[in-house]
Amino acid sequence: MTVTRGLEGVVATTSSISSIIDDTLTYVGYDIDDLAENASFEEVIYLLWHRKLPNKAELEELKQQLAQNSALPKEVLDHFKMYPIDKVHPMAALRSAVSLLGLYDDEADVMEQSANYEKAIRLQAKMPSIVTAFARVRKGLEPVAPREDLSFAANFLYMLTGEEPDEIAVEAMNKALVLHADHELNASTFTARVCVATLSDVYSGVTAAIGALKGPLHGGANEAVMKMLTEIGSLENVEPFVRNKLANKEKIMGFGHRVYRQGDPRAKHLREMSKKLTELTGEPHWYEMSTRIEEIVTGEKKLPPNVDFYSASVYHSLGIDHDLFTPIFAVSRVSGWLAHILEQYDNNRLIRPRAEYIGPGKQEYVAIEARD
Repeated sequence: MTVTRGLEGVVATTSSISSIIDDTLTYVGYDIDDLAENASFEEVIYLLWHRKLPNKAELEELKQQLAQNSALPKEVLDHFKMYPIDKVHPMAALRSAVSLLGLYDDEADVMEQSANYEKAIRLQAKMPSIVTAFARVRKGLEPVAPREDLSFAANFLYMLTGEEPDEIAVEAMNKALVLHADHELNASTFTARVCVATLSDVYSGVTAAIGALKGPLHGGANEAVMKMLTEIGSLENVEPFVRNKLANKEKIMGFGHRVYRQGDPRAKHLREMSKKLTELTGEPHWYEMSTRIEEIVTGEKKLPPNVDFYSASVYHSLGIDHDLFTPIFAVSRVSGWLAHILEQYDNNRLIRPRAEYIGPGKQEYVAIEARD
């Protein structure tokens, strides 16, 4: 057997959902640049699940299905109030809430294709409701009910703040959702596929994926980036901070990527949104600090920024709490998880790799009385 640590370069399955070839990311053959500039997140959801862009009637039907399934069971809302609010990270709350949702879905263990698709609708619809409801409940506020006349991106911001967002905020949120929707066989997506390959249910697959996304080497990187920017504080502090990190061989979050060599194609879109939003909010130093960090790290280490790096200042400029950055990632990426879960069910094989054993050789049992 040949051991490949981290499964780097190992092709584990075939998929028709997304691809990363020569540093170009596509969803079902559509370049991410094209989709980021032109598509709504709802169109991207449909594309990932049906492998084609929707016509007007199909898009309207999906929007109605999402709106009609966005409400949370009262038991889930009540559950939030039982959490030790000052200690619970929103990703832990999201993971628990998704698992809990499965208890209130009569079709949770029904494995027919149509039932699994309906569960996908319900989960996609409820993810933003979970994140925004928890964000408000922990502050002593009541959850805000979604509005059917708002887009997915606008509804998320509305449910979070209780105020209708402006056009630039909706554009930024929609773009972030599109850019994060899927990314081939990343850690959380692979986790979801491994889980459901046992023929476990959709809720288990998404719960497992959220657990994987929670780590700072995956979805948690954007929160870590904002923590770093806050710690640096001002433009003049950037160079000594970064050069000290580099000298001590410490990791600077938001740079480099396992599958890209010339740079993450998603990063430039959020870089532009960061510049625009920080100017509008009167806090251009976040963008200026970010670009200076990029200059130093890319110049010294030849590591370009990834999608997490500029998403941090974008979300901050939208007034979003820093520990909600990764849950927002999940609100988007669940569209990809669900696409992969449905694809796995359609052509399933149990995922069971091997490990090279490096422990001691043949040993014999010794009675406890005779052990040292």
